[in-house]
Amino acid sequence: MTKLVYFAWVRERIGRDHEEIELPANVHTVGDLLDHLRTRGEEYEAALQYPEVIRVAINQEHVAHDTAIAGAREIALFPPMTGG
Repeated sequence: MTKLVYFAWVRERIGRDHEEIELPANVHTVGDLLDHLRTRGEEYEAALQYPEVIRVAINQEHVAHDTAIAGAREIALFPPMTGG
């Protein structure tokens, strides 16, 4: 099982702040995960309709979408952030 954590409007659109899921065998990278999640229902599709803007952290470290997720204990998804 892998813990997924959602922040900001990703959380609001999905309707939960976290969940634990069993990842399918064909999900190897962050990009694969985002593609898989979009198939889980309208709320996921709405939150992840533009996957290229979604930021991801594995075990609290920012990663690129081509990063392997094998061994991840926690994967966090959040929208782009601005400073100020």
